Amino acid sequence: MPQFELTESQIDQFHDDGYLVVKNLLDAEEVDLLGKIARIDHSLQTNATSRADGEGGAVKLVVSNDLPDDTIYGSIVRSRRIVSTMERLLDDEVYHYHHKMILKEARVGGAWAWHQDYGYWYGNGCLFPDMASCMIAVDKATKENGCLQVVKHSHLSGRMDHLKVGDQTGADPERVAEILKRLPLVYCELDPGSAIFFHANTLHRSDQNVSDNPRWAFICCYNSKHNDPYKDSKHPRYSPLEVQDDARVKQVGQIQWQKLDASR
Repeated sequence: MPQFELTESQIDQFHDDGYLVVKNLLDAEEVDLLGKIARIDHSLQTNATSRADGEGGAVKLVVSNDLPDDTIYGSIVRSRRIVSTMERLLDDEVYHYHHKMILKEARVGGAWAWHQDYGYWYGNGCLFPDMASCMIAVDKATKENGCLQVVKHSHLSGRMDHLKVGDQTGADPERVAEILKRLPLVYCELDPGSAIFFHANTLHRSDQNVSDNPRWAFICCYNSKHNDPYKDSKHPRYSPLEVQDDARVKQVGQIQWQKLDASR
């Protein structure tokens, strides 16, 4: 089980760059369990939605506000290594805003338009962009299979207007084009189990998957306690998050895998 402790220099890097890459946040057994469980979990396929990307493709994803205690998804969201990192990066107690699985299949997985997560969450009654996400690579993420792209320092530009792009909502293309002239674009290629923590105002996107390899990713989204939304929306308002020891990820994952495998 990985022992990850955030350093002061990494906190500074997050605040400067708008993101932080952490290698091997999940170990090989943990990410293998996550991938195996997700791929035979019928509820994922049943609840998956598809969103046209405006480029001829579509993104398939599953979003959940629920946090069951007996799934590997819930154990990862509650794991101390992620929650404590988020709390130090956002300088406050955090709670589970939602989580999602991106199912970017080989040759057919669509793109995500340039956007800021706060471009969406602003409308949910969150007054401040004091929110962040942790994206964990389930499969190896490369340029060819549509890895996450971020614009370094873009979170410092503030919230942009967001417009419809296919079935998605994307940041104002005119402003994105100008920002890309001034700030570095980074392709976040990740090995399975590695992760990227990114600020809610960090511009990011991903290309279509043109490779023979899938790119699934698990994303845990958090809001800070002081940013409790002033109105109800499709995502939850503040409630305390029960933080669990990191060892729970493997324990719960092994039990869930045995149950799912036996039911096939």
